[in-house]
Amino acid sequence: MRRLRKIKSFMKTTNKISINGVLLLNKPLIISSNVALQRARRIFNAKKAGHTGSLDPLATGMLPICFGEATKFSQFLLGADKYYTATAKLGEKTETGDVEGAVIETRAVPNMAAKDLDAVLDSFRGKSKQVPSMYSALKHQGRPLYALAREGITVDREARDIEVHKLELVDFKADTFTINVHCSKGTYIRNLVEDIGEMIGCGAHVTALHRTGVATFSEDMYSLEQLEEYQEQALEQLLACLLPIDVLVQELDKTAVTNAEATLLLQGQVIDFNAENSKKRMTALYDERQQFIGVGEILSEGRVKARRMLSLGACS
Repeated sequence: MRRLRKIKSFMKTTNKISINGVLLLNKPLIISSNVALQRARRIFNAKKAGHTGSLDPLATGMLPICFGEATKFSQFLLGADKYYTATAKLGEKTETGDVEGAVIETRAVPNMAAKDLDAVLDSFRGKSKQVPSMYSALKHQGRPLYALAREGITVDREARDIEVHKLELVDFKADTFTINVHCSKGTYIRNLVEDIGEMIGCGAHVTALHRTGVATFSEDMYSLEQLEEYQEQALEQLLACLLPIDVLVQELDKTAVTNAEATLLLQGQVIDFNAENSKKRMTALYDERQQFIGVGEILSEGRVKARRMLSLGACS
């Protein structure tokens, strides 16, 4: 009977449908971000979808997925701050910096109290430089570093500027600790944990990693299992899980334009704009009905040029 309902379901039609919006997916363990994306896309039967920053297969948590027109604005989340809860084990260093890799070094864990560990953590709060792991998705000459690492190849990596806005010790027992991290883009939690272990003198690796937030998103996330349940019910049930497209640009200033100006922008023309009080290069554009229509670039001469615009169908 369940199979029959699925066959009859609108989601099982061969024709993909146009869906626009943002889904906050709770990525499960083991599967890659791309596999999670494709599963979500099939559930919604969506024509187009993409995510805004991958998680390792052994990491769980918030994976924002953009459907349809929202993919045009996913870039605005790539540079956003991230929030994590990480659990780590002291005394063991692994190939990958997490439990996926083999243990390559074991050292004794010094006798220390929570206040001692917190003092170590204080060294990693604020701005610093971090050398990305060879087991990261960064590319060298077109190939991901992790692919090279699995072939036994190591290449030089340039240290990158990062900032740890908040580093909170949540729990500490013997050789295991848990931290909450609020950090800038490009911060690798595995590297952070490894560096903490090296400062203590015993090494460390991540045993569990959960991304709790991206940018200002703190809404509830949806699991693939929840979405599959909604798939059995109705399209409206699934669509209710989506956030509007402009959540991706909520940190930009808002600019209201007339319908005539909106038409000019869609045609690639430049409109006049008083940018005296604006300190940002980009602005979110809204029409006379207060509907989001796209993102414009504020030019030096006080005018606005379209950079990313919704299609006419998505604006209506």
